[in-house]
Amino acid sequence: MKGFKVRGIVAAMMLGVAAPALADSTDDIINTLIAKGVLTPEEGDQLKNRREGEAKEAKKNEIKTSFKDGLVFESGDKSFSLAITGRVHADYRTYDYDNGKNNAAPVGAGNSIGNVSDRSDTFDIRRARIGLKTKFKEYYEAELSADIKTGNNTSVNDTAWDVAYFNVAWWKEAQFRFGLFKMPMNLEELTSSNNIDFMERSYVNQISPTKELGVMLHGTPFTGVTYALAASNGNGKNVETDMREDGKDVIGRITANFAEMMDNKDMVLHLGASYSQGDQPQGTIGMSGRTEARGATFFRAPVLANNPFKSIDRDRVGLEGVIAYGPFKVQSEWMKLGTDFKTNTRNYNLDIKNWYAEALWTITGESYADIYKNGAFGGIKPKNDFDPKTFKGGAWEIGLRYSEFDASDFDTTGIAIGSVADASITTTAAGFSKAKAYTAGIKFLPNANLRFMLNYVKTDFKDRIGGDTGGIIINNKREDSEDALIMRAQWMF
Repeated sequence: MKGFKVRGIVAAMMLGVAAPALADSTDDIINTLIAKGVLTPEEGDQLKNRREGEAKEAKKNEIKTSFKDGLVFESGDKSFSLAITGRVHADYRTYDYDNGKNNAAPVGAGNSIGNVSDRSDTFDIRRARIGLKTKFKEYYEAELSADIKTGNNTSVNDTAWDVAYFNVAWWKEAQFRFGLFKMPMNLEELTSSNNIDFMERSYVNQISPTKELGVMLHGTPFTGVTYALAASNGNGKNVETDMREDGKDVIGRITANFAEMMDNKDMVLHLGASYSQGDQPQGTIGMSGRTEARGATFFRAPVLANNPFKSIDRDRVGLEGVIAYGPFKVQSEWMKLGTDFKTNTRNYNLDIKNWYAEALWTITGESYADIYKNGAFGGIKPKNDFDPKTFKGGAWEIGLRYSEFDASDFDTTGIAIGSVADASITTTAAGFSKAKAYTAGIKFLPNANLRFMLNYVKTDFKDRIGGDTGGIIINNKREDSEDALIMRAQWMF
């Protein structure tokens, strides 16, 4: 044993000297030592085994760096990975309003939403975020993302975090998520802003829950089927503000992709349904309406006075469907937001019902089925990156969307401007109770990390609240439509 230790030390010294020049010939060196009688065959095998074990351990702990749609750090045994994520959406928006002209305010404009929605041609950083995604020990993942666009974080009720959650996936059929994340209700919302079909989401998204603080049980119990059940504060990204009762929102969604069930990899036949039940703090009733070009706020929701009444009961029902085959996709969603409450004067049951339908075509042939997973869509990846020298490559997509906003229930006695106001309503509903929007869009993706988008959005407002003197006034002129051209240069990783 003592002799082996001596010979082992000698061998290690010789290997250490030889390593710089013969790093790939360690086995040859050991074999030479065996042949010269410095080591026995058994001792040589032990050295080889120890060296191989140390090499495997070193490889296991080695951190590799790669770029796959972003910068990724990964351990050699793939038990840990960390990706740096980010996005910048740089927009330009132009509207058809008579900017800069001295338009006279119409007579009797008191019932209108007046000059609070002035829109002018503007450059804007729509989103700017930086974050981290990590996966570790096979079953765990987490994500942190901060919104660094200071214009979005000036309110004391805002938070710098865009998402902040961790996920426990001991079983794919039943996973648990905790923190700040997207609620499971709206297909558009569950599609990242990096990958949505048009520059802005539809009217449906305006009444849907988005990112909230809560907990969620979710999974894929069967091929092609997903489910999610969440409980949240029901108050956006903010902490709970209604302390009079618990009033958590319960939100659920279930989807089925029948094409996946039939093992058809070229199609998506998606159906989904969702429901939420909860309440909202006293204040705004329902949701205000803004054009899909981020232009005029055409519908102002009423505000309930802060008084001893209970919070406003709120429920939402959503339906969604997608048919996609190869480079073609048709998608539609419908959602109803219901608000029930009572005052000393009367009981109210007010609904907003919004929907959209859209059709898209990837001219360059990329398949929508390739980017569909677990009930939602990811981002299009060009078949070939764009080469500016040959003007070849990249992905092109065109699309059309029609959508409607309907808050007709709010044009009623006690709630609407111009009617006999309920004493508990401090700000009445105003503007238009309906809107129709037509969007035409084209996008070009030079590669998976870049997007250039151009959308034309035509919006017609209907049913003035408050009669002839209702509606909206922009730049001292009564308007009943909006035409907008919006553009985006987008970088994401």
